[in-house]
Amino acid sequence: MAELRAEQDADLRAFGVVFDNYFLESSLYDDGRVAATVRALEAAGRTYEHDGALWLKTTEYGDDKDRVMRKSDGSYTYFVPDVAYHVTKWNRSFKRAVNVQGSDHHSTVTRVRAGLQALGAGIPPGYPDYVLHKMVTVMKGGEEVRISKRAGSYVTVRDLIDEVGRDAVRFFLVSRRADSEFVFDVDLAKSQSEDNPVYYVQYAHARISSVLEQWRTQHPDDPRDAAAADLASVDLAPLELARELRLMQRLGDYPDALEAAARELAPHQIAFYLRELAGEFHSYYNAERILVPEAPTRLARIALVVAARQVLRNGLGLLGVGAPEKM
Repeated sequence: MAELRAEQDADLRAFGVVFDNYFLESSLYDDGRVAATVRALEAAGRTYEHDGALWLKTTEYGDDKDRVMRKSDGSYTYFVPDVAYHVTKWNRSFKRAVNVQGSDHHSTVTRVRAGLQALGAGIPPGYPDYVLHKMVTVMKGGEEVRISKRAGSYVTVRDLIDEVGRDAVRFFLVSRRADSEFVFDVDLAKSQSEDNPVYYVQYAHARISSVLEQWRTQHPDDPRDAAAADLASVDLAPLELARELRLMQRLGDYPDALEAAARELAPHQIAFYLRELAGEFHSYYNAERILVPEAPTRLARIALVVAARQVLRNGLGLLGVGAPEKM
């Protein structure tokens, strides 16, 4: 177990994920917390015995039928330690918890919440939150990839990172709704085209960085701080073109998009937003010249693309994806 855990930790670090704490299910049995949870449910009058098994009255909390907690052979069903675990999480002051699990755990949601409510411990009805993910299908060369070099029967995240890099893996995996079928196309993730969403978004950031480098070289007398202070006072009145207005409007949508993604536990909305923002910028860049001779228009356009670059960088950073200066 220690060897496998070390391997998983190394893979997660490569993916850019670090867990603060690991909690072994076996510990819940070893220290008696599962048994204590069952006793508390019995004391609360939320259980009954039938056919030699102990049942929880989950129908009182919205389930379609009552559920067995302890089977006739004395072993516990799988949702019981989940209830015990979430009691410990609540007691550790995690007043909000989000479980990310496979879609095959759908039936667990009602049972765990029912168990927590039945305890009468003051835990809110919707605790914990759940995000249920469907499986990912990996394609390469037009065929489904099934075999991992190390695992033997499935593709690991390390396999994907080794194939296409961390940025592409993170962006691709977060770019679909959790409850939707997802095909991870290795060839697409490696391509340098507008069909590759992570490349398309990162290229927008790199393009703006290139424009700013040209601006500093060609117009040394313009305000030098492209990050904030000087450009904050630039007159934006020259920004009258339809593409400029659309780009500004898309930038203005970012706070709402971010709030919605957080509220709905839907990070894919940020990936969608970044793709749309990159599309607006590329359209503008391909149609208009940014470094025009007229200083007022030039500075207004520089201020606009600086704002676009900042939002691109912020959004990519939230997803744990790099924002390259050059590509």
